[in-house]
Formats: sequence, structure tokens, C-alpha cells
Amino acid sequence: MKLYDYVLSGNCHKVRLLLKFLDLTCDLEPVDFFPGREHKSPVFLQINPLGQLPVLEDGDLRLRDAQAILVYLAHKYDASGQWYPMNDPEALGRVAQWLAFAENITATSSAARLHDVLGYNLDVDAARADAHTLFRVLEDHLAHQEFNGQHWLAGPLPTIADIACFPYTALAGDGGIDTFIYPAIERWLHHFSRLRGFYNMPGMNYFA
Repeated sequence: MKLYDYVLSGNCHKVRLLLKFLDLTCDLEPVDFFPGREHKSPVFLQINPLGQLPVLEDGDLRLRDAQAILVYLAHKYDASGQWYPMNDPEALGRVAQWLAFAENITATSSAARLHDVLGYNLDVDAARADAHTLFRVLEDHLAHQEFNGQHWLAGPLPTIADIACFPYTALAGDGGIDTFIYPAIERWLHHFSRLRGFYNMPGMNYFA
């Protein structure tokens, strides 16, 4: 397998985390997202016409989009069925729900991070406000899960839903978004960071 990767991308980190959790070997192909903007080069656009990372190649398959890659890897390589519970329709629906939620975190928390860290020109106040709206939903859900004796988004065990939502929640501070006001989120982040195989990416030193 080959992963087209950028070390500071939360979306790439999602895939790297699942690869590590599943003990899978994968070649990492660095792409100079910033400042080189290699993801928009004619060569890379032949790999992904959307000009986005990550992209996974596995044999003849070439797959873009972090959430899609998580589904593929978990379904194909996780014999336990924990990370993507295909045999439990209710759990599968919950996982899908939070995968969609993760896209909204990327559109808000990650956008604010791009503004503050890489200087992207966007409405950062709106991005931060929308991220807080999402985090309040996440906080309420995680508190409800804790009340029921569970620490994870979609059930009693971590799934790719947790992986999908983790990076840009953990990196929210890079975009001026304080997660310390959300105690259930903070506890979830710490539980996640203690999973076997977890490792930090740059900017996640809070979990070291």
C-alpha cells in the first residue's frame, strides 16, 4: 500500500492512525502541501483530480477522501469487526453518522487552523463559531455516553468514527478554538490518546 501524505494534515493522520492500530505496513509518499502546494500540481491532479489529501493506493485501487479510506481499510483488514461493525446495522448507522460529522469538523476547526497556522484567507470568526456549535453537540453526546458507561462515539468500543473526529478536535487550539471548556471532549481525547498504537502528530504535544 501507498499513502500520499502530508505530516501536518489531520485527515492524513486519521489514516496513519488506523494503519497503526491495525498493524498494517504502508509506504508514505510525502506531498508538499505547504508551501509547495504540490497537491495542486498537474502531476498530483492525475492522482486525485480534486487536488486533496490523503490518497491511498492498494494494489489496483486508488481511493481518495479520509473517511472513505477509513471505511475501506477497516472493512478489509480488521478481522475483529471492531473498527467498522458491518454485522451490526445500528452500530454501523451510528458510525456513518459520526463520519459525516467529522467532515463538518474539517470544514470548521480545520479551516480555522489553516487560517492561523498557514495564513489562508477565510472568515475565521465564522469558522470558529461553527466549530463551537459542533463541539457543543459532541460534548453533549459524549457526556450522555459517559452516563451510560461508554467512552466512545458509536458504542462501547472505539471505531473509525472516533478516529475520524479525533485529529481536528485535538488540533482545534491551533485555530484559536479552546476545547478545555468541553470536559467530556477532553476526557474522550485523553482516552483516545491512550489506545495501543496511538502516536502524536506535530501540534498534538498536549497528548504526549
